Amino acid sequence: MSYLLKRGLNVPIVTALDDAGCVVETDQRRIVRHVVQQGRGADVLFGVGTTGEWNRLTPREHQRAMEIEIDEVRRVNAALPAGTHPVEVWMGVNGHTRADVLAHLDASIHLGADAAVIAPLAIGDLPEHEIVPFFQRDITALLESAPRELPVFLYDNADISAPGNAAHIRTQIVKHLSRLPWIYGLKVSAPRRVIGNYTKAALHYKLPGEFGIYIGNAMLIFDMYRPSHSLLGRLREGWRDYLLHDAPPIGVISGPGNVMPREWQKAWRACWAGDESLTETYQALCTRFETICQFDENGRSVVKMIACLKYALELDGVISASLPGPGTPALTPEQKKIFQGNYDALNRYKEDHIPEEWRTKRIEN
Repeated sequence: MSYLLKRGLNVPIVTALDDAGCVVETDQRRIVRHVVQQGRGADVLFGVGTTGEWNRLTPREHQRAMEIEIDEVRRVNAALPAGTHPVEVWMGVNGHTRADVLAHLDASIHLGADAAVIAPLAIGDLPEHEIVPFFQRDITALLESAPRELPVFLYDNADISAPGNAAHIRTQIVKHLSRLPWIYGLKVSAPRRVIGNYTKAALHYKLPGEFGIYIGNAMLIFDMYRPSHSLLGRLREGWRDYLLHDAPPIGVISGPGNVMPREWQKAWRACWAGDESLTETYQALCTRFETICQFDENGRSVVKMIACLKYALELDGVISASLPGPGTPALTPEQKKIFQGNYDALNRYKEDHIPEEWRTKRIEN
Protein backbone atom coordinates (compact mmCIF):
# COMPACT_ATOMS: atom_id res chain seq x y z
CA MET A 1 0.00 0.00 0.00
CA SER A 2 1.27 3.44 -0.92
CA TYR A 3 -0.25 6.36 1.00
CA LEU A 4 1.20 9.81 1.65
CA LEU A 5 0.36 10.96 5.17
CA LYS A 6 -1.88 14.02 5.26
CA ARG A 7 -0.54 16.81 7.47
CA GLY A 8 -2.33 19.71 9.08
CA LEU A 9 -5.75 20.44 10.53
CA ASN A 10 -8.05 17.48 11.14
CA VAL A 11 -11.60 18.49 12.13
CA PRO A 12 -13.88 15.88 13.74
CA ILE A 13 -17.18 17.19 12.42
CA VAL A 14 -20.39 17.22 14.43
CA THR A 15 -23.44 15.31 13.22
CA ALA A 16 -26.63 17.27 12.55
CA LEU A 17 -29.57 15.38 14.08
CA ASP A 18 -33.32 15.75 14.33
CA ASP A 19 -35.36 15.02 17.44
CA ALA A 20 -35.56 11.34 16.46
CA GLY A 21 -31.77 11.01 16.36
CA CYS A 22 -31.65 10.83 12.55
CA VAL A 23 -29.11 12.65 10.40
CA VAL A 24 -30.38 15.85 8.75
CA GLU A 25 -28.86 15.58 5.28
CA THR A 26 -29.06 19.23 4.18
CA ASP A 27 -27.51 20.43 7.44
CA GLN A 28 -24.80 17.77 7.33
CA ARG A 29 -23.77 18.83 3.84
CA ARG A 30 -23.62 22.47 4.96
CA ILE A 31 -21.36 21.48 7.87
CA VAL A 32 -18.94 19.83 5.43
CA ARG A 33 -18.83 22.92 3.19
CA HIS A 34 -18.46 25.20 6.20
CA VAL A 35 -15.51 23.28 7.63
CA VAL A 36 -13.71 23.11 4.27
CA GLN A 37 -14.08 26.90 3.74
CA GLN A 38 -13.33 26.59 0.01
CA GLY A 39 -9.86 25.23 0.78
CA ARG A 40 -9.01 27.57 3.68
CA GLY A 41 -10.25 25.30 6.46
CA ALA A 42 -9.68 21.66 7.33
CA ASP A 43 -7.14 19.48 5.55
CA VAL A 44 -8.99 16.38 6.76
CA LEU A 45 -12.60 15.89 7.77
CA PHE A 46 -13.03 13.18 10.40
CA GLY A 47 -16.60 11.93 10.24
CA VAL A 48 -18.63 10.08 12.85
CA GLY A 49 -16.00 10.25 15.56
CA THR A 50 -16.52 11.15 19.22
CA THR A 51 -17.41 14.75 18.34
CA GLY A 52 -19.71 13.28 15.68
CA GLU A 53 -21.47 11.30 18.44
CA TRP A 54 -20.89 7.87 16.90
CA ASN A 55 -21.95 6.28 20.19
CA ARG A 56 -25.34 8.07 20.02
CA LEU A 57 -26.22 6.85 16.53
CA THR A 58 -27.88 3.65 15.39
CA PRO A 59 -25.76 1.58 12.98
CA ARG A 60 -28.09 2.67 10.16
CA GLU A 61 -27.66 6.38 10.90
CA HIS A 62 -23.92 5.89 11.40
CA GLN A 63 -23.58 4.59 7.86
CA ARG A 64 -25.99 7.20 6.51
CA ALA A 65 -23.80 9.95 7.97
CA MET A 66 -20.77 8.32 6.34
CA GLU A 67 -22.49 8.21 2.95
CA ILE A 68 -23.54 11.88 3.11
CA GLU A 69 -20.15 13.15 4.28
CA ILE A 70 -18.08 11.18 1.77
CA ASP A 71 -20.34 12.26 -1.07
CA GLU A 72 -20.25 15.93 -0.05
CA VAL A 73 -16.46 15.98 0.30
CA ARG A 74 -16.26 14.56 -3.22
CA ARG A 75 -18.47 17.42 -4.47
CA VAL A 76 -16.56 20.05 -2.52
CA ASN A 77 -13.21 18.86 -3.88
CA ALA A 78 -14.53 19.02 -7.44
CA ALA A 79 -15.41 22.68 -6.91
CA LEU A 80 -12.18 23.80 -5.22
CA PRO A 81 -10.11 26.49 -6.97
CA ALA A 82 -7.39 25.20 -9.29
CA GLY A 83 -4.18 24.40 -7.44
CA THR A 84 -5.94 23.82 -4.10
CA HIS A 85 -5.07 20.55 -2.39
CA PRO A 86 -8.12 18.27 -2.09
CA VAL A 87 -9.54 17.61 1.34
CA GLU A 88 -9.47 14.05 2.66
CA VAL A 89 -12.36 12.43 4.48
CA TRP A 90 -11.55 9.88 7.19
CA MET A 91 -14.39 7.81 8.58
CA GLY A 92 -14.75 6.81 12.19
CA VAL A 93 -15.73 3.14 12.05
CA ASN A 94 -16.04 2.70 15.81
CA GLY A 95 -18.74 0.42 17.13
CA HIS A 96 -19.91 -1.21 20.31
CA THR A 97 -19.09 -4.64 18.90
CA ARG A 98 -16.52 -6.14 16.55
CA ALA A 99 -19.30 -6.87 14.07
CA ASP A 100 -20.28 -3.17 14.05
CA VAL A 101 -16.69 -2.14 13.36
CA LEU A 102 -16.32 -4.58 10.48
CA ALA A 103 -19.63 -3.46 8.96
CA HIS A 104 -18.69 0.24 9.16
CA LEU A 105 -15.21 -0.47 7.80
CA ASP A 106 -16.66 -2.36 4.85
CA ALA A 107 -19.05 0.52 4.15
CA SER A 108 -16.26 3.10 4.30
CA ILE A 109 -14.30 1.10 1.70
CA HIS A 110 -17.18 0.87 -0.73
CA LEU A 111 -18.31 4.48 -0.21
CA GLY A 112 -14.86 5.80 -1.08
CA ALA A 113 -13.43 7.15 2.20
CA ASP A 114 -9.77 8.19 2.13
CA ALA A 115 -9.04 6.44 5.43
CA ALA A 116 -10.73 4.76 8.38
CA VAL A 117 -10.22 5.39 12.09
CA ILE A 118 -10.68 2.69 14.74
CA ALA A 119 -10.65 3.07 18.53
CA PRO A 120 -9.78 -0.44 19.79
CA LEU A 121 -10.51 0.32 23.44
CA ALA A 122 -14.05 1.54 22.63
CA ILE A 123 -15.18 -1.85 21.31
CA GLY A 124 -17.25 -3.41 24.06
CA ASP A 125 -16.77 -7.06 23.14
CA LEU A 126 -13.04 -6.79 22.44
CA PRO A 127 -10.92 -7.53 25.54
CA GLU A 128 -7.44 -6.08 25.52
CA HIS A 129 -5.66 -9.40 24.92
CA GLU A 130 -7.70 -9.93 21.73
CA ILE A 131 -7.01 -6.53 20.11
CA VAL A 132 -3.94 -7.62 18.17
CA PRO A 133 -5.50 -10.89 16.86
CA PHE A 134 -8.66 -8.99 15.83
CA PHE A 135 -6.60 -6.58 13.73
CA GLN A 136 -4.26 -9.28 12.40
CA ARG A 137 -7.04 -11.61 11.30
CA ASP A 138 -10.55 -10.15 11.02
CA ILE A 139 -9.69 -6.64 9.87
CA THR A 140 -6.80 -7.82 7.69
CA ALA A 141 -9.06 -10.39 6.02
CA LEU A 142 -11.63 -7.70 5.22
CA LEU A 143 -9.06 -5.26 3.85
CA GLU A 144 -7.25 -7.89 1.77
CA SER A 145 -10.50 -9.01 0.15
CA ALA A 146 -11.70 -5.45 -0.51
CA PRO A 147 -11.84 -3.98 -4.04
CA ARG A 148 -9.39 -1.24 -3.03
CA GLU A 149 -6.81 -0.47 -0.35
CA LEU A 150 -7.71 1.71 2.62
CA PRO A 151 -5.33 3.25 5.17
CA VAL A 152 -6.37 2.80 8.81
CA PHE A 153 -5.52 5.00 11.79
CA LEU A 154 -5.80 4.02 15.44
CA TYR A 155 -7.74 6.24 17.82
CA ASP A 156 -6.77 6.63 21.47
CA ASN A 157 -9.17 8.58 23.68
CA ALA A 158 -9.71 7.75 27.35
CA ASP A 159 -13.20 9.32 27.27
CA ILE A 160 -14.63 6.57 25.08
CA SER A 161 -12.92 3.46 26.49
CA ALA A 162 -15.42 0.67 27.08
CA PRO A 163 -16.01 -0.38 30.72
CA GLY A 164 -13.16 -2.52 31.98
CA ASN A 165 -10.67 -1.35 29.35
CA ALA A 166 -7.56 0.70 30.04
CA ALA A 167 -7.61 4.46 29.50
CA HIS A 168 -4.96 4.36 26.76
CA ILE A 169 -3.75 1.77 24.27
CA ARG A 170 -0.72 0.02 25.70
CA THR A 171 2.55 0.84 23.98
CA GLN A 172 3.19 -2.84 23.27
CA ILE A 173 -0.11 -3.08 21.39
CA VAL A 174 0.77 -0.05 19.24
CA LYS A 175 4.14 -1.67 18.55
CA HIS A 176 2.49 -4.90 17.36
CA LEU A 177 -0.18 -3.15 15.29
CA SER A 178 2.40 -0.93 13.58
CA ARG A 179 3.69 -4.10 11.83
CA LEU A 180 0.55 -4.15 9.72
CA PRO A 181 1.17 -2.43 6.38
CA TRP A 182 -2.22 -0.70 6.34
CA ILE A 183 -1.79 0.97 9.76
CA TYR A 184 -0.57 4.49 9.08
CA GLY A 185 -0.81 6.36 12.35
CA LEU A 186 -2.53 7.26 15.56
CA LYS A 187 -4.94 9.98 16.64
CA VAL A 188 -4.28 10.45 20.34
CA SER A 189 -5.76 12.53 23.14
CA ALA A 190 -3.04 12.06 25.75
CA PRO A 191 -0.12 13.85 27.46
CA ARG A 192 3.14 14.44 25.62
CA ARG A 193 4.88 11.53 27.36
CA VAL A 194 2.29 9.04 26.11
CA ILE A 195 2.61 10.46 22.57
CA GLY A 196 6.37 9.90 22.75
CA ASN A 197 5.90 6.30 23.84
CA TYR A 198 3.70 5.64 20.83
CA THR A 199 6.26 7.19 18.48
CA LYS A 200 8.98 4.96 19.90
CA ALA A 201 6.76 1.89 19.59
CA ALA A 202 5.87 2.56 15.94
CA LEU A 203 9.47 3.20 14.89
CA HIS A 204 10.31 -0.45 15.58
CA TYR A 205 8.51 -1.41 12.36
CA LYS A 206 7.92 1.84 10.48
CA LEU A 207 10.43 4.16 8.88
CA PRO A 208 10.30 7.88 9.82
CA GLY A 209 7.42 9.42 7.90
CA GLU A 210 5.47 6.15 7.57
CA PHE A 211 3.52 6.52 10.83
CA GLY A 212 1.81 9.81 11.68
CA ILE A 213 0.80 11.06 15.13
CA TYR A 214 -2.12 13.51 15.33
CA ILE A 215 -2.66 15.50 18.53
CA GLY A 216 -6.13 15.11 20.02
CA ASN A 217 -5.60 17.63 22.86
CA ALA A 218 -5.63 20.50 20.38
CA MET A 219 -4.48 23.23 22.77
CA LEU A 220 -1.24 21.29 23.28
CA ILE A 221 0.12 22.53 19.94
CA PHE A 222 0.58 26.06 21.27
CA ASP A 223 3.26 24.86 23.68
CA MET A 224 4.61 21.83 21.84
CA TYR A 225 5.91 23.72 18.79
CA ARG A 226 6.88 26.98 20.49
CA PRO A 227 10.61 27.80 20.01
CA SER A 228 12.79 28.26 23.11
CA HIS A 229 15.41 30.97 23.62
CA SER A 230 16.71 30.66 27.18
CA LEU A 231 19.12 27.94 28.26
CA LEU A 232 16.42 26.32 30.39
CA GLY A 233 13.97 26.56 27.51
CA ARG A 234 16.39 24.94 25.09
CA LEU A 235 16.98 22.13 27.58
CA ARG A 236 13.23 21.58 27.81
CA GLU A 237 12.96 21.64 24.02
CA GLY A 238 15.72 19.06 23.74
CA TRP A 239 13.96 16.87 26.30
CA ARG A 240 10.71 17.26 24.35
CA ASP A 241 12.40 16.17 21.12
CA TYR A 242 14.00 13.26 22.95
CA LEU A 243 10.62 12.11 24.27
CA LEU A 244 9.15 12.38 20.76
CA HIS A 245 12.17 10.61 19.24
CA ASP A 246 12.65 13.52 16.82
CA ALA A 247 9.34 12.65 15.18
CA PRO A 248 6.91 15.44 16.11
CA PRO A 249 3.16 15.01 15.52
CA ILE A 250 2.17 16.05 11.99
CA GLY A 251 -1.36 17.20 12.63
CA VAL A 252 -3.89 18.47 15.14
CA ILE A 253 -7.48 17.34 15.75
CA SER A 254 -9.67 20.27 16.74
CA GLY A 255 -13.35 19.99 17.65
CA PRO A 256 -13.68 23.81 17.77
CA GLY A 257 -12.48 23.70 14.16
CA ASN A 258 -16.15 23.01 13.34
CA VAL A 259 -16.90 26.62 14.26
CA MET A 260 -13.55 28.28 13.49
CA PRO A 261 -11.97 26.25 10.66
CA ARG A 262 -10.01 29.15 9.15
CA GLU A 263 -8.75 30.31 12.54
CA TRP A 264 -7.62 26.82 13.52
CA GLN A 265 -5.94 26.30 10.15
CA LYS A 266 -3.92 29.46 10.69
CA ALA A 267 -3.21 28.48 14.30
CA TRP A 268 -1.72 25.20 13.10
CA ARG A 269 0.40 26.96 10.48
CA ALA A 270 1.67 29.51 13.00
CA CYS A 271 2.61 26.82 15.53
CA TRP A 272 4.32 24.59 12.96
CA ALA A 273 6.27 27.57 11.62
CA GLY A 274 7.37 28.61 15.12
CA ASP A 275 5.88 32.09 14.70
CA GLU A 276 5.68 33.10 18.36
CA SER A 277 3.70 36.31 17.87
CA LEU A 278 1.00 34.64 15.78
CA THR A 279 1.00 31.61 18.06
CA GLU A 280 0.13 33.85 21.01
CA THR A 281 -2.62 35.59 19.02
CA TYR A 282 -4.34 32.36 18.05
CA GLN A 283 -3.76 30.73 21.42
CA ALA A 284 -5.61 33.61 23.06
CA LEU A 285 -8.49 33.27 20.59
CA CYS A 286 -8.79 29.49 20.91
CA THR A 287 -8.56 29.69 24.70
CA ARG A 288 -11.45 32.16 24.70
CA PHE A 289 -13.62 29.72 22.77
CA GLU A 290 -12.75 26.85 25.13
CA THR A 291 -13.66 29.09 28.07
CA ILE A 292 -17.13 30.03 26.82
CA CYS A 293 -18.02 26.33 26.54
CA GLN A 294 -17.68 25.93 30.32
CA PHE A 295 -20.63 26.51 32.65
CA ASP A 296 -21.17 26.52 36.38
CA GLU A 297 -23.61 23.85 37.50
CA ASN A 298 -24.20 23.52 41.23
CA GLY A 299 -20.79 24.90 42.06
CA ARG A 300 -18.78 22.85 39.59
CA SER A 301 -17.46 23.67 36.13
CA VAL A 302 -19.00 21.60 33.33
CA VAL A 303 -17.80 21.57 29.71
CA LYS A 304 -20.52 21.11 27.08
CA MET A 305 -18.36 21.23 23.97
CA ILE A 306 -20.53 19.31 21.51
CA ALA A 307 -23.66 21.22 22.46
CA CYS A 308 -21.79 24.53 22.14
CA LEU A 309 -20.33 23.60 18.74
CA LYS A 310 -23.78 22.81 17.42
CA TYR A 311 -25.36 25.92 18.91
CA ALA A 312 -22.61 28.13 17.45
CA LEU A 313 -23.25 26.58 14.03
CA GLU A 314 -26.95 27.29 14.45
CA LEU A 315 -26.22 30.91 15.41
CA ASP A 316 -24.02 31.22 12.32
CA GLY A 317 -26.79 29.90 10.09
CA VAL A 318 -24.94 26.73 9.13
CA ILE A 319 -27.51 24.31 10.57
CA SER A 320 -31.21 24.72 11.26
CA ALA A 321 -31.22 23.12 14.73
CA SER A 322 -28.57 22.28 17.31
CA LEU A 323 -30.03 19.13 18.84
CA PRO A 324 -27.46 16.93 20.61
CA GLY A 325 -27.69 13.17 20.34
CA PRO A 326 -29.48 11.12 23.03
CA GLY A 327 -27.28 11.15 26.13
CA THR A 328 -25.08 14.10 25.07
CA PRO A 329 -25.29 16.92 27.65
CA ALA A 330 -27.48 19.72 26.27
CA LEU A 331 -27.46 23.44 26.97
CA THR A 332 -30.20 24.83 29.19
CA PRO A 333 -32.12 27.90 27.93
CA GLU A 334 -30.12 30.08 30.33
CA GLN A 335 -26.82 28.57 29.18
CA LYS A 336 -27.80 29.31 25.57
CA LYS A 337 -28.28 32.97 26.44
CA ILE A 338 -24.93 33.11 28.20
CA PHE A 339 -23.17 31.35 25.35
CA GLN A 340 -24.74 33.58 22.69
CA GLY A 341 -23.57 36.73 24.48
CA ASN A 342 -20.06 35.35 24.90
CA TYR A 343 -19.97 34.10 21.30
CA ASP A 344 -20.98 37.52 19.98
CA ALA A 345 -18.16 39.03 22.04
CA LEU A 346 -15.74 36.45 20.63
CA ASN A 347 -16.68 37.40 17.07
CA ARG A 348 -16.05 41.07 17.87
CA TYR A 349 -12.68 40.09 19.31
CA LYS A 350 -11.84 38.27 16.05
CA GLU A 351 -12.63 41.39 14.04
CA ASP A 352 -10.03 43.30 16.07
CA HIS A 353 -7.29 40.65 16.17
CA ILE A 354 -7.65 38.24 13.21
CA PRO A 355 -7.10 39.25 9.55
CA GLU A 356 -10.24 38.96 7.43
CA GLU A 357 -8.65 36.23 5.30
CA TRP A 358 -8.41 33.97 8.34
CA ARG A 359 -11.85 34.69 9.80
CA THR A 360 -14.35 31.91 9.07
CA LYS A 361 -16.95 32.93 6.48
CA ARG A 362 -20.50 31.87 5.75
CA ILE A 363 -20.38 29.51 2.76
CA GLU A 364 -23.47 29.86 0.59
CA ASN A 365 -24.98 26.92 -1.29
